[in-house]
Amino acid sequence: MARSIMIQGTGSNVGKSVLVAGLARAFTRRGLKVVPFKPQNMSNNAAVAENGGEIGRAQALQARAAKRKTHTDMNPILLKPETDTGAQIIVHGQRAGTMRAADYRKDKSKLLGAALESFDRLCADADLVLIEGAGSPAETNLRKGDIANMGFACAAGVPVILVGDIHRGGVIAQIVGTQAVLDSDDLAMIRGFSINRFKGDVSLFDEGRDVIAARTGWPCLGVVPWFDQAWRLPAEDMMDIRSHPVGALKVVVPQLERMANFDDLDPLSAEPEVSVEIVPAGRALPGDADLVLLPGSKSTIGDLAFFRAQGWDVDLYAHVRRGGHVLGLCGGYQMLGKSISDPDGVDGRPGNVPGLGMLDVTTTMSGQKKVSLRNAIAMPGKESVSGYEIHMGRTEGPDCTRAWLEIDGRPEGAASPNGRVRGSYLHGIFASDAFRSSFLKNLGAKSDLAYEDGVENILDELAEHLERHMDLDLLLSMAENPKRA
Repeated sequence: MARSIMIQGTGSNVGKSVLVAGLARAFTRRGLKVVPFKPQNMSNNAAVAENGGEIGRAQALQARAAKRKTHTDMNPILLKPETDTGAQIIVHGQRAGTMRAADYRKDKSKLLGAALESFDRLCADADLVLIEGAGSPAETNLRKGDIANMGFACAAGVPVILVGDIHRGGVIAQIVGTQAVLDSDDLAMIRGFSINRFKGDVSLFDEGRDVIAARTGWPCLGVVPWFDQAWRLPAEDMMDIRSHPVGALKVVVPQLERMANFDDLDPLSAEPEVSVEIVPAGRALPGDADLVLLPGSKSTIGDLAFFRAQGWDVDLYAHVRRGGHVLGLCGGYQMLGKSISDPDGVDGRPGNVPGLGMLDVTTTMSGQKKVSLRNAIAMPGKESVSGYEIHMGRTEGPDCTRAWLEIDGRPEGAASPNGRVRGSYLHGIFASDAFRSSFLKNLGAKSDLAYEDGVENILDELAEHLERHMDLDLLLSMAENPKRA
């Protein structure tokens, strides 16, 4: 049976996902057979696992760090928000329905069995299972039925390391306060703490570190300085998306309310000659954009209404009149058509709405959700492209005769007669170096970047960073064989 340890945080976005990725690479480099696991995740930026089905993109990155194939057991419960009060529920990689948040809170404990099944299977084929929590265990109002933090730790019998984020301030209160509100059973699972994202001279926090240790009785596994290259790793949370004004070629991305699968932006952000600008609500799309990229969406019709409410439709029409280019991916592709029909309400409320009308295609939301890894050929240069599909719906129309991708001999995507507006259901296309280079060349930018090699190098640098600043021997000694409650 594999040993395991769980990394929990004092709040959301304290860097748990990146830490687990770095630990996975560090212990893999030491010769251990490592596997990542997150019992419950909430994200619209999903990855397609190699056994089929969806998992959070953070777990896909962590699997890569551990040099393991992705598997749906790594993230057995995935919540994909569709509205402010409801989400699509993915269990073992497959869509299990949609549920309001209040109902999920009542029923989520029933999903603990599914999480434990996946955990047990992973433990059978690993030396070390690194578990990532979600949010904070200090949200005691959510403790009943919890399967993401202490609820899972207690049920599976795994020790916990608590991580605080000094960059957001108040880290002493974060950790000491978490101890203050947890009950005795939960406290018994915690073995130590770590401080993440320190900027400056780490020794300046020695006294603060010692205060936390004295108040909690927990040992500190390290104060981890800010890792400058973290932004170059594939992001899972929309909070991690930021503009990167680097090169002369400007790619503008409207930040949709239910943006999904925005990993399409990661390779573009890494390009020295490309500036990626994320435009938040309330701001106009810049008039000097070379390319406007409409990203995927978890709720296409809802995000189309949001897009129009910002006045971005007017900005986009002006952009095209100026000779600018537009690329829509998945939900963004659907928005570019003449209409979107959802007779059964599979994407939200039933209805039929006009699209932006920039492509002569129509979309019908129906049928089984398509979730698959894909290899494609790009037209006209015949570059090989690797990507994935995660979508509901079917798009058809005259502009599909100008498909610019080919998957298994069938045409994919659509283009306007002048080729300046294009759309496709295929995500992840820009990670393919030859295609990205050709695409950017047509827009006037040069690309010599080996993107995937860059990600590997950063994972190695992250592992070395944690080796320097955390006591990984102590952390490994704290990992235990699960003791099922």
